[in-house]
Amino acid sequence: MNDIMYISILIFWVSLFIVFYTYVGYGILLFLLVKIKEAFISEKKIESILQYPQVTLLIAAYNEEDVVALKISNSKELDYPKDKLKIVWVTDGSTDSTNNLLEKYSYVKVLFKPERMGKTAAINRAVQFIDSPIIVFTDANTILNPSAITEIVKAFANPQVGCVAGEKRILYRGEDRAAASGEGLYWKYESYLKSLDSRLHSAVGAAGELFAIRGELFEEIAPDTLLDDFVISMKIAAKGYKIEYCKEAYAQESGSLTMVDEKKRKVRIAAGGIQSIYRLSYLMNIFKYPILSFQFISHRVLRWTITPILLFALLPLNLVIVLYHESKVFYYLLALQLIFYVLALIGKVIEDKKIKIKAFFIPYYFIFMNFNVINGFIYLLRKKRGDGTWEKSQRN
Repeated sequence: MNDIMYISILIFWVSLFIVFYTYVGYGILLFLLVKIKEAFISEKKIESILQYPQVTLLIAAYNEEDVVALKISNSKELDYPKDKLKIVWVTDGSTDSTNNLLEKYSYVKVLFKPERMGKTAAINRAVQFIDSPIIVFTDANTILNPSAITEIVKAFANPQVGCVAGEKRILYRGEDRAAASGEGLYWKYESYLKSLDSRLHSAVGAAGELFAIRGELFEEIAPDTLLDDFVISMKIAAKGYKIEYCKEAYAQESGSLTMVDEKKRKVRIAAGGIQSIYRLSYLMNIFKYPILSFQFISHRVLRWTITPILLFALLPLNLVIVLYHESKVFYYLLALQLIFYVLALIGKVIEDKKIKIKAFFIPYYFIFMNFNVINGFIYLLRKKRGDGTWEKSQRN
């Protein structure tokens, strides 16, 4: 066997290991580490009478006239004391009737300026007007469970907690297609990993649908930041505070209407993830952040950088090895890869024809998700705008 074949085989096995570790292995390792930690280290339970500090619910919205009434109704149903809960909407750049609709509610504070500079710039501006010790961020198109704010406040009883990440849940009906079904399955697994991350040390970032921070810890971020929620929360973790995952506080939103809309979201998330890795690269210092860096690299960096590339390199590498190497192992691996891609292709075909067979959506969504990480790279290379604006995806 020549040197080139040896190198090809080595690259194949390393790539396969990284792909497996990123999507399955890390979850298994994380589960084991949490079990070991909890078997030998008992965390002190903080017993305290629930206090009700002033909380501001900050809702960043751009042209959300269709959901204003529903979001206001949901905000009123939150079981936190009304005199302790401020509601602030920042609607910069909105050109529809969002602001007119909000004028009907005297207890809602609206921050607006006509220029559209993106969500991150709007949040940076809005936080300057907030003096509450706890700021809860949420999106206009999400519904919070009634006890969400109370559960978040409970989590802040631990002085080491600087950020609380709520759970994101995707609402999808039986007739919803791959966009909603795939997204829902993805977030169930992601929520499980976040819970394990939090139990080990700290959750790795928060989702913008629902998260909260200690107001004093907010650090203004670059206005062209695409993943404001992730960067805001990780900057707090970098200061030595924990991001607590709180599944008792959750935000529900509908899945993407179509895979075209889901593609917009995935490209944005991937582009934002790559951007955030560059801007938060100091978190990969294992000497300063020994546990957090391990979590950051395993849960985020690999997913948003080399793993998708290695995933798509496995098939051509496998083909080359099979042509020049007679080991049956590589024939079996090639067969498995081909079957997986065929299932993904069937998933795409039945999605296009609106046929409801969800079993095929998993391989299809997996390939789709990773392919759009590469699209995220391309977007960042082409990006010329100096703001964080983005075209909204349509939801069910």
